[in-house]
Amino acid sequence: MTDRERARQHLSQSPRMSKGERTRQRIIDSATELFSRSGYRAVSLRDIASHAGITHAGVLHHFPNKEATLIHVLSKRDAVDAPLVLDEGISHRELIDNIVRIVERNTGTPGLVALYVNLSAEATDPAHPAHEYFFGRYQILRELLVPAFAELLGDRPHPTPEVAAQQFLALQDGLQVQWLLDPGTVDMRGAVVSFLRTLGITVPDDPAGPAAPADPARPTGTDSTGGADPT
Repeated sequence: MTDRERARQHLSQSPRMSKGERTRQRIIDSATELFSRSGYRAVSLRDIASHAGITHAGVLHHFPNKEATLIHVLSKRDAVDAPLVLDEGISHRELIDNIVRIVERNTGTPGLVALYVNLSAEATDPAHPAHEYFFGRYQILRELLVPAFAELLGDRPHPTPEVAAQQFLALQDGLQVQWLLDPGTVDMRGAVVSFLRTLGITVPDDPAGPAAPADPARPTGTDSTGGADPT
């Protein structure tokens, strides 16, 4: 069997997305970009349909309402990062290193950074559909980080592990806003590493191991094109 024949056989055996799955992915990609650009409240399902190049009915075929698209967008993003922070075998040292890797990886996905910045601000309203999501997300992160800092800070009296965890998260959130405004000047990873070093926590200049794979969603600024597709 030639190399070309083996390649053809491999491709024929590889799972392929159905037309419906491709359409669903296009909807999620468009929702991700539009929510990133304009926030959740300013975007309608018709906006998402137009951006994805399908009909409004086509979007409703896959998602019953706009809230469902939002939850799917957020869940999809978490699925990328979850193994780096939630796996039971991760040590406290590895948790901090992995979060630094996520910060570094985020510089390659500006659309998703904008999505979180915009939605987290909107979601401070208890009536927002993502309020419980972000409330729970920060709660989980603090629960993971407090024992990590308790171990890594050792006998250091200040800050307390609770305060260090809050500062660590607040620093990342603030850096994301500044980076979106001036990406050529703001070094998110460098600032996070500098903060950790002030606490006596050394982070390698070139962390070992790859970051989580970049999300396949299109970055901000791209458009979907194509004819109307009812499914």
